[in-house]
Amino acid sequence: MTRKELFLRACRCDPVPRLPVWMMRQAGRYLSEYREIRAKHSFLHVCKTPDLAVEISIQPFRRLGVDAIIIFSDILIPAEAMGLPLELGDTGPNLPQPVRTEADVKKLHIFDPEVETGFLMEALRRTVKLAGPDVPVLGFAASPWTLACYMVEGRTKEGFATVKNFLYREPKVFRELLDRIAQATILYLRGQIQAGATAVQLFDTWCGELNLKDYTEFVLPAVQEVISGLGNVVPVIYYTKASHHLLPAIVKAGADVLSVDWRVSLSELRKLAGPRVALQGNLDPAILFGPPEKIRQTTLDIAAELGGHGHILNLGHGILQHTPVENAQLFILTGQEAVLRDAKPAVQARP
Repeated sequence: MTRKELFLRACRCDPVPRLPVWMMRQAGRYLSEYREIRAKHSFLHVCKTPDLAVEISIQPFRRLGVDAIIIFSDILIPAEAMGLPLELGDTGPNLPQPVRTEADVKKLHIFDPEVETGFLMEALRRTVKLAGPDVPVLGFAASPWTLACYMVEGRTKEGFATVKNFLYREPKVFRELLDRIAQATILYLRGQIQAGATAVQLFDTWCGELNLKDYTEFVLPAVQEVISGLGNVVPVIYYTKASHHLLPAIVKAGADVLSVDWRVSLSELRKLAGPRVALQGNLDPAILFGPPEKIRQTTLDIAAELGGHGHILNLGHGILQHTPVENAQLFILTGQEAVLRDAKPAVQARP
C-alpha cells in the first residue's frame, strides 16, 4: 500500500495497516534547510517562485518521512488575487488597505487561479511530479471567515473587534463578503485539484472567536458553499481551532475529514460526526518540546483513541518555530509504528 493509498483510505474511513502522519506547517522554520532558503529570499518571493516553493514543500518528506506533502504557500495569497495589496514579513501579515465598507466588498473580484495565482498551480504540478504517484500532495486555502478576518482587520488582532463590528453592524454586506470569498475559494481549490492535489484542506484558524449562534448563521453556510462547490472530486479536510463549543455545527460542514486542535477529544468528536467522517489531529505542538518519553506516550495515546478508524495523525496546530527536528521525527515515527486495534496486518504500507 502506497502512502497515497494509505492517506485516501484513512480519509474514507476504510481499514488501514497504520496511521498516515503529517504535520501542519511542516515546511517551515524549524528546519535548517528552510532557514537557509529564507535567509536569501523573502517569504512572499518564495511563495511566488515555483522552484523555491517546490523545494521547501518537499523538505519535510526528505527529512522526516511524513506521509503527505502540503504545498508551501500562504492562506492570504487569494486576498491579494482578489485585489488587496499584501505584505508578508517576519512580523506577520499585513493588508494595508483593509475591507471596511460595502464599496470595498464590491471591489473584490473573483480571480482566475491560473492567471493571478499561476505560480502556486505550477508549484503544485512540479511537486506532484517530483513526489511521484505514491505520495499524496495536499493543497489548501483559508475558510471564508478566517480570510475575512485578515481582510477586515488588516492583520491578526486579539478579539477581532473590527471584523465582528462589521458582521453585527452590516450583516447583509458581511454575508456578501463571505460569499465572494467562498466563490473565489472554490475556483482556487479547483485549480489546485486540477494541478494534481490529492486532497485539500480548509483552514478556519479563527472560527473559535465566534459563539455557536454566529458561527452557525454566518460561517457555516459559507464553508458548506465551498465544500459543496468542490463536487466530491477529492477529500476535503476542514481544520478548526479552539472550536470545542462549535462542534455541533462543524460536523454539519460536509467535510470528509474534520481536523481539530488538542482541546478537543477525538472520541467525543467521533460520537458527534459519526463513523463515516474521518478525523485528523491532534497533538499539542508544544508537546514536541518535551522529553522523548512524553512525546512517544502522548502520540501513542492519540493513535489509540480511535483505534485506527478514519484517523490521520497530525498536530493540533502548526509545528512551532524552535521545535527540535529529532522530536518532530520521533512523533512521525511513533505514529507510523503504532499498533492499531482495527489494522489489517496482512497489508503493509511502504516505508
